[in-house]
Amino acid sequence: MLPFKEKNQDNHYIREFPANTNETDLVWHMDGEDRTVESIGKTDWLFQFDNELPVPLNSTIFIPKHTIHRVIKGTGSLKIKLIKHGRKR
Repeated sequence: MLPFKEKNQDNHYIREFPANTNETDLVWHMDGEDRTVESIGKTDWLFQFDNELPVPLNSTIFIPKHTIHRVIKGTGSLKIKLIKHGRKR
């Protein structure tokens, strides 16, 4: 089971991670397409690429395909806009 709810909107997705998300569900992973992620609203959640320090999730982040990454839980919920590049619908 995924730790978020996702809605498809035109050319992007809106993902919501609730405040009660279990930190153990936020696993390191990689995806099969390039992605762009940005927070909707202020948050203290963090984003981390493998072998790099975590960064605040308060600017647009480009994630190349097959790059290991994760989000790190902050306080409250997290809402992000996600664009999956190169994916056919």
